[in-house]
Amino acid sequence: MSSELDWRLSDPYVYQNLSNLENSTIGVQTTQGSVRGQLTHVYPDHIIVEMGDTPFYIRTQEIIWFFPVKKS
Repeated sequence: MSSELDWRLSDPYVYQNLSNLENSTIGVQTTQGSVRGQLTHVYPDHIIVEMGDTPFYIRTQEIIWFFPVKKS
Protein backbone atom coordinates (compact mmCIF):
# COMPACT_ATOMS: atom_id res chain seq x y z
CA MET A 1 0.00 0.00 0.00
CA SER A 2 1.43 3.33 -1.05
CA SER A 3 1.66 6.13 1.50
CA GLU A 4 1.50 8.64 -1.33
CA LEU A 5 -1.86 10.27 -2.10
CA ASP A 6 -2.89 10.79 -5.70
CA TRP A 7 -5.18 13.78 -6.33
CA ARG A 8 -7.25 13.68 -9.46
CA LEU A 9 -9.44 16.51 -10.57
CA SER A 10 -12.74 15.26 -11.92
CA ASP A 11 -13.17 18.46 -13.94
CA PRO A 12 -10.08 20.69 -14.07
CA TYR A 13 -11.88 23.46 -15.99
CA VAL A 14 -14.52 23.81 -13.28
CA TYR A 15 -11.76 23.92 -10.65
CA GLN A 16 -9.84 26.59 -12.59
CA ASN A 17 -12.91 28.78 -13.16
CA LEU A 18 -14.02 28.50 -9.55
CA SER A 19 -10.49 29.39 -8.40
CA ASN A 20 -10.74 32.59 -10.45
CA LEU A 21 -13.94 33.47 -8.55
CA GLU A 22 -12.55 32.88 -5.05
CA ASN A 23 -13.60 35.68 -2.63
CA SER A 24 -16.45 36.67 -4.96
CA THR A 25 -20.19 36.28 -4.52
CA ILE A 26 -21.47 33.37 -6.58
CA GLY A 27 -24.60 31.35 -7.17
CA VAL A 28 -24.24 27.56 -7.31
CA GLN A 29 -26.82 25.06 -8.49
CA THR A 30 -26.24 21.54 -7.15
CA THR A 31 -28.10 18.29 -7.52
CA GLN A 32 -29.73 19.07 -4.15
CA GLY A 33 -30.61 22.76 -4.60
CA SER A 34 -28.96 26.14 -4.91
CA VAL A 35 -26.75 28.33 -2.72
CA ARG A 36 -25.78 31.96 -3.17
CA GLY A 37 -22.99 33.50 -1.12
CA GLN A 38 -19.30 34.29 -0.77
CA LEU A 39 -16.97 31.69 -2.30
CA THR A 40 -14.37 31.50 0.45
CA HIS A 41 -12.29 28.45 -0.53
CA VAL A 42 -11.77 26.25 -3.59
CA TYR A 43 -10.28 22.78 -3.19
CA PRO A 44 -9.83 20.00 -5.77
CA ASP A 45 -12.82 18.04 -4.43
CA HIS A 46 -15.08 20.69 -2.85
CA ILE A 47 -15.78 24.39 -2.40
CA ILE A 48 -16.94 26.40 0.59
CA VAL A 49 -19.65 29.02 0.07
CA GLU A 50 -20.65 31.17 3.03
CA MET A 51 -24.27 32.28 3.09
CA GLY A 52 -24.87 34.56 6.04
CA ASP A 53 -22.59 33.16 8.73
CA THR A 54 -23.07 29.55 7.60
CA PRO A 55 -20.45 27.74 5.52
CA PHE A 56 -21.78 25.31 2.90
CA TYR A 57 -19.36 22.57 1.87
CA ILE A 58 -20.23 21.58 -1.70
CA ARG A 59 -18.64 18.63 -3.50
CA THR A 60 -17.39 19.70 -6.91
CA GLN A 61 -18.97 16.63 -8.53
CA GLU A 62 -22.41 17.79 -7.30
CA ILE A 63 -22.21 21.17 -9.07
CA ILE A 64 -24.49 21.53 -12.11
CA TRP A 65 -23.66 25.18 -12.86
CA PHE A 66 -22.42 28.34 -11.15
CA PHE A 67 -22.26 32.04 -11.95
CA PRO A 68 -20.69 35.19 -10.50
CA VAL A 69 -23.22 37.56 -8.91
CA LYS A 70 -22.81 41.07 -10.23
CA LYS A 71 -22.68 43.86 -7.69
CA SER A 72 -25.49 46.35 -8.09
